Amino acid sequence: MIIGAHSIIYSKAPQADRVFLQTVLELPSVDAGEGWLIFGLPPAEVAVHPSDENDVHEFYLMCDDVEAFVEAMGQRNIRCSPVLNQGWGLITHVMLPGGGKVGVYQPRHARPKPMKARSAKKNAPTRARKRKKATTSASKKTARGPGRRSKAKKRRS
Repeated sequence: MIIGAHSIIYSKAPQADRVFLQTVLELPSVDAGEGWLIFGLPPAEVAVHPSDENDVHEFYLMCDDVEAFVEAMGQRNIRCSPVLNQGWGLITHVMLPGGGKVGVYQPRHARPKPMKARSAKKNAPTRARKRKKATTSASKKTARGPGRRSKAKKRRS
């Protein structure tokens, strides 16, 4: 059913932020057409928090050592906010070239096992093909008789 998650970062300077994700954070990417890059992410998780509003979402990247991450960003002259201990993790925000920021944290909470990756079916059947297949399957059943399955022939050695 679910094969992955797609996050969107809105930006006033999308090209600069795409370059940042590609060259600084070294996220793999594919060109979805006309320069629209889609970046691969490591395994993800989602949590639901209480709120007085719906449609408010946050996006965080996780790392093993947030202090080392902040130091590595500093060596590249990339600003990060001070690291805060939230109990559930240590968090900073990295400033993107486009003026936005992305949270990066070192989790201290229990982590679920990641889902096994499944790729989307390249040539997912259209509804018309599904109907045709269902009709063909039904006519084969009728030809064999109701509720009967063909038996596999036994092989002789």
